[in-house]
Amino acid sequence: MQLILASASPRRQALLGIFRIPFAVRAADIDETMDPALPPREAVAAVSCRKALAVQAGPDDVVIAADTIVVCGGKILGKPHSEVEAREMLALLSGREHQVMTGCTLRRGGKSCTFTEVTDLRFRPLSPKEIADYVATGEPMDKAGAYGIQGGAALFCEGLHGDYYNVMGLPLCALGQRLKEIAPELFA
Repeated sequence: MQLILASASPRRQALLGIFRIPFAVRAADIDETMDPALPPREAVAAVSCRKALAVQAGPDDVVIAADTIVVCGGKILGKPHSEVEAREMLALLSGREHQVMTGCTLRRGGKSCTFTEVTDLRFRPLSPKEIADYVATGEPMDKAGAYGIQGGAALFCEGLHGDYYNVMGLPLCALGQRLKEIAPELFA
C-alpha cells in the first residue's frame, strides 16, 4: 500500500508530512473549472473528486486529493490570474467575513470518501497601500482568495473559526479521521 498525494502544492506536501507517514506525490492534471450550478461547497468537493480519480493508483493505495477556494458574499475566489485581480480580491475581503472551503477526497480501490471542510475568517479593513504592498510581494499569486494565512496575510486576519490548516489547503483534523477509517493500518 502506498499513500499518494494528488497535488504538487508544496504547502499540502508539508502539511501531509505532519502525519509522519511516507507518501508519493502524483499531481492530478485535470480541468479545475467548477460547475457554476453547484453551491460552492459541492463544487470544490467535485473538483477534489475529479483529481482523486485522475491519479493512477494500485487497488490498495490511498489517494488524497484536495482543492481550496475562498467564498465571500457568495462569490467564489480562486487563484488570481493577475495582480489587478489579486488586488480586487483582497479589496473584496477587506473588513469582511469569508469562508475558506477545501474539498477533500480519499480514494482506495473502488471506495472513496469526499468531504468539504469550511473555516470562517474575518479580515480587518485593509488600506489600498497595504493591499498593493502585499500583492507586490508575489505571495498572493498562487493562492485561492489571493492570500496565504501562513505568510503576510496573517497580519490581516482578525479572527478565525475552524481548522487553521484548512486555510492553508489541507484540513488536517478531518483528514486524519477519514484516513483512520479508510486505512487504519497507516496508524497501527
